[in-house]
Amino acid sequence: MSRSRYRSDRGLVARMGLTMFLLGLLFVVLGSVLVYYMGAFGLVLVAGFLVVQWYFSDRLALYGMGGKIVTPEQAPELHGIVDRLCAIADIPKPKVAIAETDIPNAFATGRSQNHAVVCATTGIMARLDERELEGVLAHELSHVAHRDVTVMTIASFVGVLAGFLTRMVLWSGMMGGGRRNNNDNNGTPVVLIILLVSIVVYAVSFLLTRTLSRYRELAADRAGAYLTGQPSSLASALTKISGDMARIPARDLREAEAFNAFFFTPAISPGFSLSTLFSTHPSLEKRLDQLGRISADLSRPS
Repeated sequence: MSRSRYRSDRGLVARMGLTMFLLGLLFVVLGSVLVYYMGAFGLVLVAGFLVVQWYFSDRLALYGMGGKIVTPEQAPELHGIVDRLCAIADIPKPKVAIAETDIPNAFATGRSQNHAVVCATTGIMARLDERELEGVLAHELSHVAHRDVTVMTIASFVGVLAGFLTRMVLWSGMMGGGRRNNNDNNGTPVVLIILLVSIVVYAVSFLLTRTLSRYRELAADRAGAYLTGQPSSLASALTKISGDMARIPARDLREAEAFNAFFFTPAISPGFSLSTLFSTHPSLEKRLDQLGRISADLSRPS
């Protein structure tokens, strides 16, 4: 972590390190299988996915949510809050973007502090007052300062690649791939081997990244609350957004669910789904409870 004024979080650093180590092992297994059975094509496939994920993750996230970079002249209030927080935290100012959607949310993305973007939706800007929005943006800037945006960008690469391979192998099987002349030395279809390895890698990477994501959200709440000294404003923002999320059309929420790992609060449509079972975020009660403890801590005489 850079020398910012965001509180350091050894728990977050340890969890990110362990997750990256385990995902690295999964990547080695998946990459070895691809190179063994697919040769140079497998190597090119892995390298191509890594390059796209590393260099274009911020653009893909912005494009997916319809976010556009804005200048200080176009969004003076939003830039003013980001400027103030970056000065307090002593971190480089990221690019600032706005997404035209009524879904009340915000997110940070980018491969490094110097290539980061903080985006707020028009929905969240319309619902929150300045202090509440400042709390949300302090949370998002914490992701940038702690470099967990970078870690999650790399971490998601393994799962994205495994998911792509699973779909590709299933598609090739339906199109007639995996015939007997495409077997290994023991007669096992190559597509079946790649399919099984991809499914296992995807499942394990999914669980690892979701577990890390829940902790990083608590860590960002904690760091943002201590930086601004206003945990109650962040708690108020969480309560407002969570309540208003239920008023968003279910179709819009389903379309946004793919970006939940980036969001300040998850966009989850009503009813049961994998998004509720394997949430990217801790429960609202857990987040509010932590902010309540921070508020009590800050109110004690020093």
